Formats: sequence, C-alpha cells, structure tokens
Amino acid sequence: MSELTIGQTAPDFEGESTQGSVRLSELRGQKVVLYFYPRDNTPGCTTEASDFRDQAQAFTETDCVILGVSRDTMTSHQKFHQKLDLPFALIADPEETICNLYGVMKEKMMYGRQVRTIERSTFLLDREGQLVQIWRKVKVPGHVAEVIEQAKTIA
Repeated sequence: MSELTIGQTAPDFEGESTQGSVRLSELRGQKVVLYFYPRDNTPGCTTEASDFRDQAQAFTETDCVILGVSRDTMTSHQKFHQKLDLPFALIADPEETICNLYGVMKEKMMYGRQVRTIERSTFLLDREGQLVQIWRKVKVPGHVAEVIEQAKTIA
C-alpha cells in the first residue's frame, strides 16, 4: 500500500466503537480527527486521550469529530473510555484493518527486541473526507493544540 498524502480522499472504513458502529464516509459534512495510538491505559496514550477530552469543546466548536483507533479490544476500549470519561468514540481494530489502511503499523525496537506496534499518528480530514494534514511519530505534549489550530483553518 502506498503512503497516504495530503489532498487524497481518506480511506473509508467501518468499525465497532465505544459509541456503536462507525463508518468514516457517513461523517462527510463534518471535519474528522482520526488519531491512532498504541495502547489503552499506557502513560502516553492516557495523556493523549485526556488532552483530546479536555479540548473536546474546541473541536465541537469547529464542527470536528474526534475518533481514536488502536488494536485494543472493545472491552479494553470501553473500560478506558469510561475511566477517562471520553466524549468521543474509540474504535477497536484488533485485526489491524484500519491501521493498515492508514499505514500506521511499524516495526520498533522495545527493550532490545523487535515489536510491531502502532506509530502514534493523527489524520485531519475536511468535510469532503480529504486528508488536509497528517502527523506521524506524534509527540503528545502540545499535539492536540496543534490539531485544533489546524482544524480551525478548514472551512
């Protein structure tokens, strides 16, 4: 699969989430923040989800939907969602179907061994489902504020 680029239509998918079934194409007409994270209940992922939660109103004001995606199970997502009181859906992708569409699965050295994991990434889509910004190798501090600023620039 080729690398996704700004200006192309985001790959459509359907997945089960903490708020029911989600199909990306059914969100046309709204902006979408699609963020991929490695694992529920890990320090960086908890901080990132909390940052999106804490800024959810700013995203709502720009007519922007937030979706989080990881390989965790729906059971794990539901507990994480409830624990952090998240106002947005978390999509379970244990088969890596959505992750592979967006090219976020990477090999990484952890504790001296090679592991396959999700590279923390965020995709911003306009109302027509076009990719307008792609962040790879995301560093959590300040990231959500940067996404909000970018979302505000989209009509």
